[in-house]
Amino acid sequence: MIAPETLPDARGRFGDFGGVYVPETLMTALEELGAAYEKARTDPAYQTELRHHLKEFCGRPTELYFAERLTEHVGGAKIYFKREDMLHTGAHKINNALGQALLARRMGKRRIIAETGAGQHGVATAAVSAKFGFECVVYMGSVDMERQALNVFRMRLMGAEVRGVDAGQKTLKEAVNEAMRDWVTNVRSTHYILGTAYGAHPYPMMVREFHRIIGREAKEQILAREGRLPDELVACVGGGSNAIGLFFEFLPDTHVRMWGVEAGGRGIRRGEHAARFEGGRLGVLQGCKTFILQDGDGQIEGTHSVSAGLDYAAVGPEHAFYREKGRIEFTYATDDEVLETFQLCSRLEGIIPALESTHALVHGIKRARELGKGKVVLVNLSGRGDKDVQQVAAILGNKA
Repeated sequence: MIAPETLPDARGRFGDFGGVYVPETLMTALEELGAAYEKARTDPAYQTELRHHLKEFCGRPTELYFAERLTEHVGGAKIYFKREDMLHTGAHKINNALGQALLARRMGKRRIIAETGAGQHGVATAAVSAKFGFECVVYMGSVDMERQALNVFRMRLMGAEVRGVDAGQKTLKEAVNEAMRDWVTNVRSTHYILGTAYGAHPYPMMVREFHRIIGREAKEQILAREGRLPDELVACVGGGSNAIGLFFEFLPDTHVRMWGVEAGGRGIRRGEHAARFEGGRLGVLQGCKTFILQDGDGQIEGTHSVSAGLDYAAVGPEHAFYREKGRIEFTYATDDEVLETFQLCSRLEGIIPALESTHALVHGIKRARELGKGKVVLVNLSGRGDKDVQQVAAILGNKA
């Protein structure tokens, strides 16, 4: 097994995955960003400021929560939540948005752009842009704008311009396309705060590093609570930022089993899901080489998920690497399972989880039941479900 700290290599590769597949016009910007990040990560002043804002503005550390009633209901292993949903703006996304905003300021960039699906990264980007006085433009598919109307208003309330994208499926992939077009056009004045552990190098590495605090805290907290590491970790995977943030610190602990949970949608049929490891193949999309939902001619297939944040055709390259090495396992949860568990967690724990995070909870409950008493399952509750309540109410109607 390659030591995690050595990845990616100098070309931005995680084995066969990752790399830099962008127009020549973006190469200088990526090199500038990589150099700025390398300098910042070893600069005590930058790290001190980052830690200050993570505590004062974002609310770190987040708690480790024992889901006592859910554990009792399942009748198996203890279920713990890493409460990233308690962060300012409602999800883990603020960790990365803050880190990149501080980098943008160091590079003299005063205009910020971002893409968003569920809206949580957009809200986090709008928040840090307001805090530091940046101009902010967020690209969002028009379908996602409709199902995440609350987050659209939150972004606009904080001064961001939200630009709807009506191309293609009108979801996250198209939002990324538009953000990249903007960046190519305005690269001298603009920094693109990419929201997940995806894209061209240095983004997958950089986003992972900003989210490693999740795993660092979780490891320390579970040792304090249980006197040992968990038996299994579970996190949802769209691009994969919350998951790699949790998993990375545990990679050397080979007795800890790790599960990434993708969006099974309506079932594993073309256009009905977003489970890249179930129905995808190796290819290149939006800056890197990884597993992608595409047809035999390389055309990107349609995707579907009840959760806008997992409704994406590609998966982060580091996840593809660890899956190939057998270190991280991947499964999926269907829309129906997610809607059922969304209600179950709300009723039993008084915690309304984001639909994205509920995918992880579906599998966490399954594994807790299978493992039985005396074991410990830690689920990354990466976001809260306030943003999803109206959508779920419309779906369930009288059945809620």
